[in-house]
Amino acid sequence: MAKQFCGIVILLSVVLHFEFAFSQVDVANDSSAVKQKTVREHKVLKAFAAPVVLTTVGLLAKTNNFFLSDQKVYQKRNESYPNFHTHADNYLQYVPIVAVYGLNAAGVKGKNSFGNRTAILIKSELIMTILTYSLKEITAVPRPDTGEPTSFPSGHTAQAFAAATFMAKEYGHESVWYSIGAYSVATSVGVLRVMNNRHWVSDVFVGAGIGILSTNIAYLTHRYKWGGKKNSAMVMPSYSNKTGGIYFSYTFS
Repeated sequence: MAKQFCGIVILLSVVLHFEFAFSQVDVANDSSAVKQKTVREHKVLKAFAAPVVLTTVGLLAKTNNFFLSDQKVYQKRNESYPNFHTHADNYLQYVPIVAVYGLNAAGVKGKNSFGNRTAILIKSELIMTILTYSLKEITAVPRPDTGEPTSFPSGHTAQAFAAATFMAKEYGHESVWYSIGAYSVATSVGVLRVMNNRHWVSDVFVGAGIGILSTNIAYLTHRYKWGGKKNSAMVMPSYSNKTGGIYFSYTFS
């Protein structure tokens, strides 16, 4: 069973390496004054690269020929940890968001102002929610534990990776360890969703892809108009009756 989950972690790590690699290319492009069109094309490629790979892995996991197939991981989980259960994943999915605002409150400046950062986060959450729940409704894949037709993709994993990408965008330029920490937390959420028998492994990979894509699109399309010093905003995760969400309040001057 340990080999199966090591495989999940390794695959996610390889995909996330693309995120770091593309970030380094961005720096090279800026320093060499590459044409604006080329820069735009690169940003679009960067936004979709990791999500496409993760989604492809997730679809492969639905076949019995893939070493991380849904049924193989499901059987191994039931053989090795049939009674495993934890609520940690319900809270870990929001840790990167809390960390971003916590670091900012502590005086560690991120990439963007409070207003722009919060506007981007809201757009990311909206995109992620729409994509996730639309697919759940369309596919109606039964959950491995209850059979409820809301398994594909994993909403917890999508939330975790959207939050991790948010932190990587805001603080990754300060230190790669911010990104590594954020994505490690997100990966643990994906693993725990499978360990809790709430999701198939394919749900987790596609959920991770949706999460990264949602935040990438939010940053790619943002116009950076929210920077007024007199405006105030508050954003924080919420959890009630087994349902997670985001509380947001914005006051205009």
